Amino acid sequence: MTDLFTSYASDFAELAEAIEGKLGGLPATGEARRAALRRADMEAEEAEEILGQMDVELQGLPGAAKARCATELRERKMRLEKIRKDIRSATSRSTGRELPGGGFADSGGDLEAEGEEGAYAQRQRLLQGTATLEDGSRRLEESHRLALQTEDMGADILRDLRGQREQIENSRDTLRQADTNIDRSSRTLQLMIRRAKQQKLTMAAILTVLVLLILLILYSKF
Repeated sequence: MTDLFTSYASDFAELAEAIEGKLGGLPATGEARRAALRRADMEAEEAEEILGQMDVELQGLPGAAKARCATELRERKMRLEKIRKDIRSATSRSTGRELPGGGFADSGGDLEAEGEEGAYAQRQRLLQGTATLEDGSRRLEESHRLALQTEDMGADILRDLRGQREQIENSRDTLRQADTNIDRSSRTLQLMIRRAKQQKLTMAAILTVLVLLILLILYSKF
């Protein structure tokens, strides 16, 4: 999102430089001057729309980046305000026609033209403001949709985690039961081993007694 803010800032800088270039090279009088001023005013409206987009993007930035970008946005708004003042100043100087002596006299036709230009500029501002609001509403709806999707994904993840926890608990119970069975089997095996040893000792004792009896019998005969 910071990259988009930076892109808007670059577009604004290019447009502002173009407007300032036009204002610096205005014709002295005539229709060419008025046409240049109208063009500069329209471009100023475009620059204001870009600032509106930057303001929308600013709301979604994290804390540190938001503070830095907010400062940049204020500077660009101040630059645009200065451009607008220059346009108004140049426009006010164009409402009269130059006399041979170097002064200016009022011109009804020029005033009427300027009135039409002002109405046209106002309509343009209204249209562009409406477009900016619609774009902001669209962005808010998109953000709301993404938030709902994120919420659904979070709920799915929680359900998966709950299922995995139950599986882990079941596996732990199974391991605990297996340990119990192993202990029981180990005790049984040890008991069998002890009994086998006892049986071997008993058999050895019996065999020893039989051998002694046989030897005793043989000894008594001889």
